Amino acid sequence: MSFLKSIGAVLAGFVANVVLSLTTDVGVYAAWGVPAFSQPMTDALFLLAIGYRAVFGVVAGWIAARLAPMAPMRHALALGALGLILSTLGALAAWNEPGLGPRWYSVAIAAVALPSAWLGGRLRGSR
Repeated sequence: MSFLKSIGAVLAGFVANVVLSLTTDVGVYAAWGVPAFSQPMTDALFLLAIGYRAVFGVVAGWIAARLAPMAPMRHALALGALGLILSTLGALAAWNEPGLGPRWYSVAIAAVALPSAWLGGRLRGSR
């Protein structure tokens, strides 16, 4: 049963990160008048996206640690590792696709995945 709770904790953090990121993306696109996926974003918007995705990574790491049945930091780091793997795969897939954004953005998203989840786990552990 503990194994299922562990999977659920990491999955809950992952889902929270995805939902927060996607809903914020829609809001940012709408606020800046950029129709989603039809026009390229500016570097400023990519920087903004990295910032809020890093914050959401912290929140997701906190959720995974909070719901963990034991070893909260290990769950936060598992979530961070999952984010690092998935974002690295995304960066590799997007590398030669100019319509998917600049390469630095894909690399930055991968780079913040693990530290953000770690910070979320630390914040949970400090309570």
